[in-house]
Amino acid sequence: MPSCACPSEHGRVATDGYDPAARVKALEQLLVEKGYVDPAALDVIVETYAHEVGPMNGAKVVARAWTDPDFRARLLADGTAAAAEFGFGGRGGEHIVVVENTSRLHNLIVCTLCSCYPWPLLGLPPVWYKSPPYRSRAVIEPRAVLRDFGVVLPETTAIRVWDSTAETRYLVLPLRPEGTGGLSEDRLAALVTREAMIGTGLALAPARADA
Repeated sequence: MPSCACPSEHGRVATDGYDPAARVKALEQLLVEKGYVDPAALDVIVETYAHEVGPMNGAKVVARAWTDPDFRARLLADGTAAAAEFGFGGRGGEHIVVVENTSRLHNLIVCTLCSCYPWPLLGLPPVWYKSPPYRSRAVIEPRAVLRDFGVVLPETTAIRVWDSTAETRYLVLPLRPEGTGGLSEDRLAALVTREAMIGTGLALAPARADA
């Protein structure tokens, strides 16, 4: 379900044997059995976030920022309001901060205590985003984590790690690929991957997007 248990997670110290996924599944099953939740409705929600929303909303926002300097300025000043111009918002998107990659700075997003994520823009978080290795290593050795994802940056490029919380979700505005000056917003959006908006990837070159 597109909600985050971050407030309770952030205030709880993990204990051995605690399995959040199993606990959520058991609660979901109990609510279904009691008639409080329609399983078909749950399926629709998951399907929507997995396939209809996915990262496509965020990609549209990025493509607009690449082509419209005024929108880019609004996006960096107030990500929540700029996303709302597209009708994107709601749970998980109440306070979105957009951080911009440059030739000298690369941004990386993580949630060290749970899996806070900008649902309205990126859809369901990938499994690896919620994994303990990513959540710990992204902060301690971000350059090594990026290499694991195939992103090798020059040593002169600084890496800044942003830790999402229940109150604030981050989105990376990736660098626009070279050779895309004549592309439409729709074509540009196709170059923007989920990983590029988390920071574990780069926007695709046109040739790779068409492959």
